[in-house]
Amino acid sequence: MKEIAAVITEQFKHAGIVFRMSRYEDKATYQSHYLGLAWQILNPAIQVGIYYLVFGLGVNGNREIDGVPFIIWMLIGITAWFYISASILGASNSIHRQVGMVAKMKFPVSILPSINIISNLSSYIPMVAIVVGSLFLAGVTPTLYWLQFFYYFIAMVVFLFAFGLLNATITVLVRDYHIFLQSVLRLLFYVSGPIWDINNRNMPVWLIKILRLNPIYYLIEGFRDAFLSRAWVWEKTTYTLIFWCLTFMLLILGSHLHMKFRARFVDYI
Repeated sequence: MKEIAAVITEQFKHAGIVFRMSRYEDKATYQSHYLGLAWQILNPAIQVGIYYLVFGLGVNGNREIDGVPFIIWMLIGITAWFYISASILGASNSIHRQVGMVAKMKFPVSILPSINIISNLSSYIPMVAIVVGSLFLAGVTPTLYWLQFFYYFIAMVVFLFAFGLLNATITVLVRDYHIFLQSVLRLLFYVSGPIWDINNRNMPVWLIKILRLNPIYYLIEGFRDAFLSRAWVWEKTTYTLIFWCLTFMLLILGSHLHMKFRARFVDYI
């Protein structure tokens, strides 16, 4: 618990650096592009269009899901997926990529995953605005269920930090892990629900129950529960407890490994 407390304290103590570095990272990524930061919206928008053509009009025949057009249902899930996948991959490589800079600027290595997670918000927030606008155009009106967005958003950020800290530490120790993680995310894309309704797939019931334990699936379906007014979070007590137990376990393991090896990160790199 001391290791967790130390890592979390570092995040709050250096929050100013986290936000400043995240803004710098956004500008540095797109500084040589003519459209600049506009690509943060254009790139996911193009991908959404492709997925809709293939899976919406093609595979699903543009059928409605949960009483809304497939494009709306998919947009809610894939917006969360884009942010989650980008943050997992970015955070996992953050320490390996920037540990040399930390040695010069004298701030804790543990904030590097947080910088990436915050940086990705610059594309996530506009995408959420597009989701809300699309819901209005589809005739979906706000309800009290929408307030759950803030719970699932906080849960998502906490999960990403816990998982990101663990991944970033392992990536420094075992460089091949980052490539392995990319392959895992490709699989998770199809089993976490951003474009497939796994409950309507022709799969065994036992397999569907296992897939529901996936924390990313919990988050994606949670955002749909909020925006489509489907269910309250306390109606899924079992899955909520499983999600937070997994997140806490990731945080314990990530904090322990990070504190144990971070003094020697430069040697491994």
